[in-house]
Amino acid sequence: MSVKTIIRSNSENQDFQSLVKLLDAELVIRDGDMNSFYHQFNGIDSLKQVVLLYCDEEAVACGAFKAMDKSGKAELKRMYVKESFRGQGLASQLLGELENWAGELAFKSLVLETGINQPEAIALYQKNNYQRIPNYPPYEGVESSYCFEKRL
Repeated sequence: MSVKTIIRSNSENQDFQSLVKLLDAELVIRDGDMNSFYHQFNGIDSLKQVVLLYCDEEAVACGAFKAMDKSGKAELKRMYVKESFRGQGLASQLLGELENWAGELAFKSLVLETGINQPEAIALYQKNNYQRIPNYPPYEGVESSYCFEKRL
């Protein structure tokens, strides 16, 4: 049984940057021709709220959020679990920590965009009580995008 640790950090964290490289490589395959469109919205330069999950000493999952606007919404970004660690409920644990932190910072809801080619992500968010919403900018009219929201 491995020891699981969750830490809060920011986008300067080297483990986060390494996990994002793995995520980006996977998304190139999953998103195909749409990858360059999506990639432009996934910069990590200024993410101040990053969560990492470690199994023993290895960083195996990450996620982040950032303020969206003055309405009290934050957007989930860069959710990823290493392939060999999937199916263990780690993404839900990570999501719970992100929701707790967003609540502590007085955000009213979390929104996110995921793609039709990420059925595991869609299932994760539905399982954790996220509701599908109309696509918000810049995803309006993008048929391969699914947007979700959860009130905190």
